[in-house]
Amino acid sequence: MTIQSALTILMYALAPFIWLIVAGLAVLVIVQVSARLRGYRTLHYRCLGANLASLAVGLSGLWWIPAFTNSQLSYVATAFDWVAMIGAIIGLTIAAWLVLHPLSYLVRAPRYVRVREAP
Repeated sequence: MTIQSALTILMYALAPFIWLIVAGLAVLVIVQVSARLRGYRTLHYRCLGANLASLAVGLSGLWWIPAFTNSQLSYVATAFDWVAMIGAIIGLTIAAWLVLHPLSYLVRAPRYVRVREAP
């Protein structure tokens, strides 16, 4: 199988979900940009709730990723199937964190953030 044929198969598999992918990317960009304009910095802000919610969204993928593809979790049998499932769950967890972490900053941060001056 050539790379072109693999990409063609992938294109046909993703075609019904392209609107969902575009909507998710739009939400991600809007939340990230609005949080950064209000002073959000990834490594300077901590929120355990966003971390736990992202983990819960990722683990929920065990239930709805097979259902999304008209399959069942019991059909995930081979090592390659499990690697693909774990990769999808990790990707889902990271995507959820990239949305929920700055969103929690927007909800919890003060309206006007003061910048500390150097002593």
